Amino acid sequence: MINQAKVCFTLEAALEKALEVENGLFSDFLGAIQTVESEAAKAILKDAAYRKLAQKNQLEKALIEGTIDGVALHASVPTMQLDTRYGKRELHTDADAREALAYAIHVVNYGVDFYQDMGKACSGAPMSKVFQRLSSDQTVLLQELEDSYDEHFLTEN
Repeated sequence: MINQAKVCFTLEAALEKALEVENGLFSDFLGAIQTVESEAAKAILKDAAYRKLAQKNQLEKALIEGTIDGVALHASVPTMQLDTRYGKRELHTDADAREALAYAIHVVNYGVDFYQDMGKACSGAPMSKVFQRLSSDQTVLLQELEDSYDEHFLTEN
């Protein structure tokens, strides 16, 4: 409970927790890139990993500055919730582009869920709004991944 109190009441602790999560998500992408053999799958995973690096960099800047006011966070966008139906928890060496995209959706969705859960857990505390903003920012990447999945794999022919 002491750790949660720090996370909910100090920006530094909240950002450090967010960076811990982002590092884990980046590691998931890195491991997947090293696992798959398909160049198309690697390209999808690399793009998502680069986006995670950019988000991590924004959080690190916020930690240095001591505020998220100057950090380029996006407003929340609606997502299709594809993770529940198409999300893939792990990849094998023979994974194709569709499976890589489903995996990326799953990984990013975990980040969205984590920040939403932390926002609720810190309800009434100063960092609740910080976690809500971080969750909103994550939905932008999630929406882009879902749109790509929809465009390439859910089209009606």
